[in-house]
Amino acid sequence: MVALLVATNWPARANDSAAELSIGGLQFVRTRDVAMESEDLRIALDRIIVRYQFANVTNKPVTLTVAFPLPDIDLSEADNIALPSNDPVNFVDFETRIDGSPAPLTIDQRAMIGDKDVSALLRQLKLPLLPIGSREIRVTDLPAATRTRLVDEGLLMPAGMSDNGRQQYAPGWVTRTSAVRQQVFPPSRTVVVEHQYRPSVGSSADTILRPGLRRSNALGPEVARYRKDYCVTDGFLAELDKRAGDGTANTAKLQERRISYVLKTGSNWAGPIRAFKLTIDPGGSDRMVSFCQGRLKAPPPGNTLEYTASDYKPDTDLKILVIGKF
Repeated sequence: MVALLVATNWPARANDSAAELSIGGLQFVRTRDVAMESEDLRIALDRIIVRYQFANVTNKPVTLTVAFPLPDIDLSEADNIALPSNDPVNFVDFETRIDGSPAPLTIDQRAMIGDKDVSALLRQLKLPLLPIGSREIRVTDLPAATRTRLVDEGLLMPAGMSDNGRQQYAPGWVTRTSAVRQQVFPPSRTVVVEHQYRPSVGSSADTILRPGLRRSNALGPEVARYRKDYCVTDGFLAELDKRAGDGTANTAKLQERRISYVLKTGSNWAGPIRAFKLTIDPGGSDRMVSFCQGRLKAPPPGNTLEYTASDYKPDTDLKILVIGKF
């Protein structure tokens, strides 16, 4: 996991958390000609795998645009975003197969300031559109003329002063990445599409839901947000309290992991998803999981975290909270 940092020597936020990016599965142009027979979604902390079965309900071939929407990366706020990979283009290491064969998507990446495309200028200056890993930008090492032009064009923004009184800068553009392909769905036949990638996992070295923190009045609004976003029940908190104890210090060494998954795009089809299954793998049987399951049928107590639904039309996205030792 990479915390996205551009090497500018400005003060980073002093915290021990990384924010997750909300990513989903493949998206297709809305159509009534293709039905989603099934979706099998497996979410783990290190890999998300989705297996779709589609049926062309017409008597002629249907061509659709298949897209994997990667999240925009706002570099002005990127001092603590969790990116799974150092690859500046395919930064979630995604891959797609159709009927078992590799199905590469065409990737287009741009740098934007508002509606203005500044990709050509960055390439002219031999600077990366997404400066991560070996492609990080060290602003203090840039030629003065390059730095001045970036500031004048709004690509670098003032970000305070260093300890020795030197002006510091932060990147001011948004990196926008899209991956698409055209896919033909033959008539009267099922097509299997498999897609997998490494998720962006938010992390905290503690959990705000521990009783020692949860009962703080100052943290009340954030605790309320957690309970709403992750549908945290009283029973979940009671079990957490047994593990954490009442002390202020995190003596049980509990941590959080968070994954957001865009699910609502599953409603783009000719009818609902006929058979949907969600499997959550928290990476250990002793870890606690909470999320809003909606219409999903929960498994019996003690069983694998598999949730199912028939004729499913998702109307919300998934936010999954995992608490335990990591």
